Amino acid sequence: MIGRRTPASPGSHERHDREELARLLPPPADQDLPYEQHLRHKELLMHRIDRDQDAADSRTRDAQPARRWLRPAVLAPATALALACALTAGIALSGDDGRPADTARHGAATDMQPAAALLHRISDAAQQRRAPTVRDDQFLYTREKARDAELTGGKAKIGPLKTRESWAAQQPGPLHKLGLVRVDGETLPINAELGDTEGTPAGINRPTYRWLSSLPTDPDKLLDKLYAETPRPEGGTLDERERDQAVFEQIGYLLGGVMPPDTGAALYRAAAKIPGVERAPRAHDAVGRQGLGIARDDKRHGIRTEWVFDKKDFSFLGSRSYLTEDTGYGKAGTLLSSTAELEHAVVDKAGRRPGGTGERAGTAHRS
Repeated sequence: MIGRRTPASPGSHERHDREELARLLPPPADQDLPYEQHLRHKELLMHRIDRDQDAADSRTRDAQPARRWLRPAVLAPATALALACALTAGIALSGDDGRPADTARHGAATDMQPAAALLHRISDAAQQRRAPTVRDDQFLYTREKARDAELTGGKAKIGPLKTRESWAAQQPGPLHKLGLVRVDGETLPINAELGDTEGTPAGINRPTYRWLSSLPTDPDKLLDKLYAETPRPEGGTLDERERDQAVFEQIGYLLGGVMPPDTGAALYRAAAKIPGVERAPRAHDAVGRQGLGIARDDKRHGIRTEWVFDKKDFSFLGSRSYLTEDTGYGKAGTLLSSTAELEHAVVDKAGRRPGGTGERAGTAHRS
């Protein structure tokens, strides 16, 4: 399996770990790290674009009625559950406040194995980046390249690489209009999440910069909060591995975009505490940039999710997800989604690209 080492003798295994951990130790204190953090900002509510409006209201809504986009950072509420519907006779999302009582088990990955060591280095780099000023009347801008699979025909059919831009409103809410998304030049509104008749407030499903800044920065307390608030399926009890996967995916979603440095650092250290997180040595993003990979497998649904980071400054490059087992949706190795982060910024108006008066553009990664 990707990211796992082949067995070796105890002595060589220990030497290999020592060498790898030595390579992952933080650089000397006088080494500068860049301030700009190139993390993705994912739009969970893109899945709900104009879903509450008549599909015949306009040509664009006719062209994309309730399209379901598979996002690697939100596989728990998207890809994994879409597959679960077919594989396990249907599961619906609901909120749940119950994290397993035995929280000590979630420290199993903190023994500085290679994945945890890498996440700690990424955390240190994130914490040293400059905190932007984000007002409640502004928007967080993201530009990325992405490929997504369609499941409507019963098979996972990956689409072409597209340019995607989004503008996420930062008002605490609740809001009925949450921003805009533009895909290859076609612009659509992002409406309140399905069922939020009074509007969607800032929170885990709409993480504004202010809300992210309010999260605990102690990794254990943050992990407790994520286990309590991450949506989970109803109609059955999830085993521990599945719940861990859902929280891993939720962290990936929250890590996107313009991020408070302390919160970003805490999220990476929280991810290091989730059992099953491992290195992914061949990880690459949607435009083929290879980097340092962090991954976790959803054993029940046969899906692997990978995050990709720049080898030099540990900035976030993108992510991908694919099948690890043969399923009704495709063979092992079938790509489900892939992204490449290009630019993040704070802007004053939805639909406006960075560069205007009073707007701050993030440094873009380019292939």
